[in-house]
Order: sequence, then structure tokens, then C-alpha cells
Amino acid sequence: MAQSSYDQGGEDYDESRPIFYIGQHDSARHETLTDLQYGQVLNAGFSFVTTPVTNENFRKRVTELAAKSCAELQSSEIPSCHPDPIVPPLTTEDTSLFPGPATSGLIAYSSPWIDLCSDNPAISSISRQVLNLEVAYANFCGVRTIIFPGPRQDAVQANGSRGVAQYARAVQEAMVVGTRMNFVIHLPMYREPGLEEATSTLTSELESSKETAASGAQDNIDIFSSWDSWHVIRSTCNYDTRLFVAIRMPRLMPSKELQNRWFSEPVQYLTIGPKAFQANKGGNPSLSRHHQEMIMSYMKLKVAPYFLLCDVGPEVKDVEEPTEAPKTDEFPTLAEAAKQPKKENQGYPVHNRYSSYLRHLERQQEPHSVLEQATLTNFQDWLQSPLQPLSDNLESITYEVFETDPVKYHQYELAIAQALAEWSHQRKPTSSPTGEVVIAVAGSGRGPLVTRALRASESTGVPVKVWAVEKNPNAYVYLLRQNQKVWNGRVTVVKTDMRAWKGPIIGGTANEPEYGNVDILVSELLGSFGDNELSPECLDGIQHVLAKPHGISIPESYTAHLSPISTPRLHADISQRAPLDEHAFDTPWVVRLFQIDFVSQRVPGHGRFQQAWEFIHPLPQSTMEMIEARRSGGVVGGGGGSMAGGVGANDHNSRHCHLTFVCRDRGVIHGLAGYFESVLYRPRIEGKELVELSILPDNIQRKSKDMISWFPIFFPLKKPLYLPPDAEVEVSMWRQTDDAKVWYEWMVETYMWVSETQRIKVGESEMCSSRKIACVM
Repeated sequence: MAQSSYDQGGEDYDESRPIFYIGQHDSARHETLTDLQYGQVLNAGFSFVTTPVTNENFRKRVTELAAKSCAELQSSEIPSCHPDPIVPPLTTEDTSLFPGPATSGLIAYSSPWIDLCSDNPAISSISRQVLNLEVAYANFCGVRTIIFPGPRQDAVQANGSRGVAQYARAVQEAMVVGTRMNFVIHLPMYREPGLEEATSTLTSELESSKETAASGAQDNIDIFSSWDSWHVIRSTCNYDTRLFVAIRMPRLMPSKELQNRWFSEPVQYLTIGPKAFQANKGGNPSLSRHHQEMIMSYMKLKVAPYFLLCDVGPEVKDVEEPTEAPKTDEFPTLAEAAKQPKKENQGYPVHNRYSSYLRHLERQQEPHSVLEQATLTNFQDWLQSPLQPLSDNLESITYEVFETDPVKYHQYELAIAQALAEWSHQRKPTSSPTGEVVIAVAGSGRGPLVTRALRASESTGVPVKVWAVEKNPNAYVYLLRQNQKVWNGRVTVVKTDMRAWKGPIIGGTANEPEYGNVDILVSELLGSFGDNELSPECLDGIQHVLAKPHGISIPESYTAHLSPISTPRLHADISQRAPLDEHAFDTPWVVRLFQIDFVSQRVPGHGRFQQAWEFIHPLPQSTMEMIEARRSGGVVGGGGGSMAGGVGANDHNSRHCHLTFVCRDRGVIHGLAGYFESVLYRPRIEGKELVELSILPDNIQRKSKDMISWFPIFFPLKKPLYLPPDAEVEVSMWRQTDDAKVWYEWMVETYMWVSETQRIKVGESEMCSSRKIACVM
């Protein structure tokens, strides 16, 4: 084979780019490679190889047994009472796979000729027994991963659901047999002709006419049918974390919707056959731009899939292994060796053209961006419990993580600077007797917003008096030190819950101080859903210190947004936690959502992300008076408060939304993704832009590019909710309160239209509630 133009010589490898692990699979291989043959494959540029578990001798024995069993079944007086045939155990003539030092590095490939989906009970039983024999033996040999060829018909096809159900049941049983193995189902991305296994099955050999009729080519290709079968298999196996999928890449890439669907799945291998490649100008294999884009998207994953090149060579040659070591006197001297002619290609292939091309793609990747560095990548789809800053005192390291985001604090500084500039321009009166604008940073933490407030004062030339209010006694000590070492005593530090603070002291005596007001109230209490860390309740409690009528709250408002998503990895993770954590499925998890699929589409009147509710600060005076009246017992009853026996003083912060999403393609919903947007400052002078924060995928790059302070929030469903094509998804969510704590409740319903005026419900989730793990006020 000629040397490929893609070979690595002369180019430096950039370690900041993801690494490709490339394996080789030969569908015509019937024996495990010898050590020397394995070396040939490695020398051709591959990192690992697949191996069959059994050989042609075993296949012949099983085929004979199947033929005999089918004949007996047909002649049986009562076929339903006929006993299943028993596949005899393996012998040394049936396999060339044995335990050894390199066995754990091999990927087993189960026999593609068995037919787990067969309608014939004898064939399906024999196939299931063969699968279990191979799994058990590979597990004994030390193999850690086995690939199962997927079903050749899909559940959505006529008469296909029974076969896929049988297949899924067989996989579930095999996973019990192979206790120390990972299992990979090999499926085409969609049923493009030519992607199926080339090997004939027991059914095709024994019942050829029936098989041919069942597997005839279809005029219309349903591109989601293969994914449907995978969904049946992994659902039957309860989203087992040892179960993965290998995707056969087609020659013609499908729509982005299908690509995104597979991207959300636990893909272990991207398998590529020769038909997926096309020749470039130099005659070497290459992949289309669409293939390359899909590959690059997968390589951004924390656990990126491996590549498996199928039937692209190299051809391994039978090389006899030496039976004994040569004698010492048979070795030539150095002088004699130098005079001997060089041997040409001692049976080993040169670099494989296809693996060389993938190495070329590896080097063409863009280096990791700031958001793809190792620290952030490790947070992909990693579940974190939401913070409870009111009931818990955060550690310094937690504050430190927040402070690493320059974008967030730049936006806050910009908002404070604009507020100060306009305050000065409009000549508003200040709350300080000496004329400075009074700024209070509520919930100061370690003081990053205090620093930004002082910098905003310096940049605008507007003098300020800054108060830092913090309840955490440990952070309070740090703030005092910051005031000594960094702020030069320009800040007044107060240790108290912001809701109990009476305001800046402007005079009076030690026993009877006189309290003033605050002109600009700054806080960073926002959570992943905007209000999930009780920002509304905290800011309500400190609003009494805000000057009227000119007082400014930064942030001024924030909105919560939702979108239904498919995220098999998170569902599997939460399912694993559930036996030990009874509230796992009722917890709104903070998570850097990455390997997900947004199941809805943007259509007129219905966005992919929709606003759930909004909070605005400061509240109107009439609302504040009603809150105080309820607290003092002047009003009986209320919404959530009265329902739980409270006085309803926090009912104004309860919320409810009902949203409709349109889903064009069938799929599955595992939960709701939550995001927020916030207006930090709305300029009072025309011509100036809003200062905003956003973690919405559609807006973050425009409003707060590269901001990393907040990950989204995930509201899981206890059971995945399947939806048909052209469905409508109805999401109901409540923010509930009982005057002492705040929690969320959510449910999802799916509908499909049966006429222009009528639709029917096709599914609904349980009502989920985080009440037992509510945020304590």
C-alpha cells in the first residue's frame, strides 16, 4: 500500500487538541489475531482491534443444530410444548480467544450471524444461548468490552416491534452474565442502504425466502427508526451505565435534528466503513465537511467516543512465530550486519491510508477554547445540588470559584458605572449628608462587587460611600482584611443578615443610632433559574433601606426560562443515585448541560426557550404595605402561605406558568432545562443599551459572551416521557412558598392532533416536587 499524504511526519502534535483513538474491525475475520498479526495492525496506525469470540467451526455446529431443531419443531404435534434446543458448550476447536496479557486490550465482537429477532422460537432461543456463551467466555478471558451487532429491523417497521423487544430482552440477560463488561450496540445512524451487516443470519440460511421478503428495501427511509430501536433497548435495560451505542456513519449525513439526537446518547464508538469516505484530489480517502463537523462536535465531549474503522484494511499476513530463540552464535556482528542488504517490508504494512486521514483530522482541530479547558470540561453533565446560601455559610473556595469569571463582574461594574453617571448627570439627591452616592453590596461574600463599585466610582468621578453587608461570619473576617489591605478603609463592613439590616448609620448615639438610606443596592444573589437561591425574598427583606423615589436595585429584574430536553446520561446518573437518595428525582440539579438534545423547535408563537416568569426590584410600595400587613396579622389568608398554615406574607413571590412547546420529530423527554436572564441596569437616558446577563444558549454570546458563573438548572422527570412526531408538549411549573421555605413543582404532558380541532393526550409525567428539599428562608 502506498504511503499516504496524511502521514504525521514533520508536524508537531498540539497537546491542547483532543486525541483520536482509532480501532480496526474486519467483518471477515473469524479468528483472534496472533501477537504478530496484532503487531501488524498496530504498525498500520491503529490503537486497538476487534476480535470474534467464536469461529467458523462453532458457526457450523450451531447451524446444524438450528436446522435439526427447526425440522423437529415443524414435525412436532404440539409446537408450543416442544423443548428448546440446547447449544453445547464451547471447545478449543470453537474459539481462538484465550486469556493472555493482551486480551484486556481487545474489543470482542459477537457473532453477527445469530438472529435474536427471529420469529422462529428455535432460532431465537439458539441465538440467545450463543450470545450468552460468547459473553460468558469473553468475560472469563478478561475482555472488558463487547460489541453486539444491532437488530436488522426496527421497532417502528411492520412486524418489527416483537423482534426488537426480543433483542432488548436478550441484551438485558447478557448484561447479567457479563458482570465485568461494557456492552455496545452497533447501529446505523439511519437505515442508509449498505450500512447493514453483510453476514447472513441463521434465519436467512434456513428460511431464505421469508427473510428476503421481510428485509426488502423500503422506498421511504425513516431516519429516526434506528434511534427508536436503540431507545427500546436501553429502556429495557433501565438506562444501565454499562450499555453504550456504536454509530455507523453513513455516506450522506442526515438532518441536524437526528445528529443532535445521537449526540445526546452514550456513544462509545463512531464506526466508519469505506463507503462513508470519498476520494480527494490526490486519490486519498477523505470525509465530507458535514462528517468532519459532526466528528469535531463529538471531540468536545469530556468522554469523547473512539473511532472504529471497518473493513478498510490492513490485510494481516500469516507470520510464523519462532518456536525457539536463535543461538548466540547465529547473530551477526555489527560489522557483518552493516554489510547485509536491507530487507524490504518484512511482512508489515505501511501506515493505513484511512487511519492516516483521521490523524490528519486530529491535527486540524481547533485548539481548546477558554470554555473547553480541562477545568470546565470536567463539569460537563456533572450534577451539583443547588446552593442554599441563606441556611449555609459558604467556604472560601466556593467564593473563589465564583470570582474567576471576569465577564460577570465586568457587567456589574458597567451597570454601577452607568447608574452613577446618570445619577450625577440628573443631579439626583443622595442619601449621604456629605453628598456621596450611598452604595450597599448585599451579600458581599469576599468582596468582588465591592471592588467593582469602587472602580466604577473612580472611572466616573462620582464619589461614593460603600457598605458591605454579609451574614457569613467567616467571610466577614475576610472583608475586614480586604478593607485594611485593599480598600484602604473606604468601606464599612457590617456582619448581619441583609433582611435584618436597618441601613447605614448617619448619626445619633451608640445606643440610639440614626439610620439612613441606600441609593444603589447591589447584589449577586441570582441562581441558575434566577430566583432559585431566594433572591426575591432577600431583596424584599432589604428593600426598606432603599431611598425613595430614586433608589436603584442592581439587578433590576430577572426572568426564568424553560425548554424540554433529552439527556440520557443525566437520567442514568440520577437513576443510579435514586436507591441511596430518595429525593434524587425531585431535586432541581445545577449542571453544565452539554450532551443534550433540545426536543422542541422554534415555530411562530412557540419558541424553543420560553419565559416562565419574571421578578422586578424594587417592589411597588403598595405590595410592600400588603406584605407588612400580612406579617402583622392584619390580613387573614393568602395563596401558598394559607395552604400551608402561614399568613401568606411571601405569596407575592409564588409563580405559575403553563407553556406549550412544538416537537416536530419523535423523541423522549428526560426533564426540563432551566435558564435565566437579568437586566442589571436599564439606562434612564435614551440611546444607551441595557446592561444584561444571560445564560440562555440563544443569547449568552450576545449579552454576556463567555460568562461561566452560572450553569443551567435541570428539573428531572422520574420516568422518560416518549413523544410521537408533531407533538405538543405542555409544561406546567409552580414556584411555591409557605412563608418559611420555597420549592418548585413541575409536570409535563404530551398531546398530538387528530383533526384540525381536536387533539388527544398521549403521555404525561408524574407531578414532581422539591418541597422536601426546599430552600429555607
